[in-house]
Amino acid sequence: MDSNVRKNFIWNVLGSTLNATTSLFFLIIVTRLNGVNDAGIFTFAFSTACLLEVIGTYYGRAYQVTERDKKFSNSDFLYSRYFSCALMMLAAFIFSFSRSYSIYKIIIILLLAFYKMLEAFSESLYATIQKNNELYKVGISLFLKGLCSLVIFIFTDYITNNIIFSIIGMILIYILLILFYDIKNVRLYNEKKTRFDNKKIMLLFKSGFFTFLFTLLIQYIINAPRYAIDNVLSDNYQTIFGIIVMPATVIILFGQFMIHPFLVRLTNQLNEKKIGDFCALVAKLGVCLFIIGFLANVVAYFIGIPFLELVYGLELKEYLLSLLIIISGATLYGVSFIISNALIAMRKTKVQCVIYIIASLFALVISNILVNSYGVFGATLAYLGTMTLILIMYIIVFIRETKKLKLEVDHE
Repeated sequence: MDSNVRKNFIWNVLGSTLNATTSLFFLIIVTRLNGVNDAGIFTFAFSTACLLEVIGTYYGRAYQVTERDKKFSNSDFLYSRYFSCALMMLAAFIFSFSRSYSIYKIIIILLLAFYKMLEAFSESLYATIQKNNELYKVGISLFLKGLCSLVIFIFTDYITNNIIFSIIGMILIYILLILFYDIKNVRLYNEKKTRFDNKKIMLLFKSGFFTFLFTLLIQYIINAPRYAIDNVLSDNYQTIFGIIVMPATVIILFGQFMIHPFLVRLTNQLNEKKIGDFCALVAKLGVCLFIIGFLANVVAYFIGIPFLELVYGLELKEYLLSLLIIISGATLYGVSFIISNALIAMRKTKVQCVIYIIASLFALVISNILVNSYGVFGATLAYLGTMTLILIMYIIVFIRETKKLKLEVDHE
């Protein structure tokens, strides 16, 4: 492993880990300082903001990084991001005011949506940096944002005991880091800035639509149990489910930072018609994640619940099985995520929409049935069942598409 690859990998792991686990620390802080009810509002608002963020990122960083045909410049991607971020905030307003939530809950949802909108905007800048083979700069940015956000959130909430002020503090820190780190790094490449081209932007939205759609659907699928809980249970149960599901964030994160450093290599393997190497790399990454998930379940069985009780200060003994189920489901989704990015590199996005449409309908039905019958435990069962269905469909599609690609290569 050369020094640049090593540096990219290490910083990507550090940055992605801290950035993805900030929600875990936020929930700990709010539970401890503001109480179980406020924690339930916060975790629901945060997960809703993550769902809305899909509109902001639209086609995602992987699509921009693996763009092989050179149809679009980095400026085109950035222009389109302005529009998608505006649409994200519009959707946040519509969602918040269409529900009978309190003003307090609405404000928290909108502020966290704005925070996530800034993250969505950053992703376009990150893609430009990653395409220049300097992924470590992305990792440093994520690390700084995660660390600074946590520090300002803890400090503000401790002083004011007010979640709203704490989120505003995070937003200000995020804006400063975008201005003085992300944009500064992008400008170092001296890439020619292209003019705004309406036709190109529309084409980009059109070509990235299926990536956006299946990403939106998977975020809905991940959060479907939360919405079922929101419909039938009180906010304190959102806190319990949020605590139990938090370890899943770490497992899914492993899938993300395992695949991101290899996106350029996967793209090159496709360009060079090395289909066997392409499949082997995807398989190795999937097996590695299965092993990580198995080890995570072993650790969770022995110390998971005592650790969570110590951290959150709540009684959680009855949720051991739920915790193991969530970790298993997250492992299956992590492998699906790896396969999904490989299919994105192949530009196989329409078929992924079919997968997630089927899974979304399944999640909608099964989540409401199981949550109504078994509460939080039912929510975890719905999560595992949906993730199992997704992985089975992904494996079938990946085998079929790579076989077709190999046949095309053999006939050339």
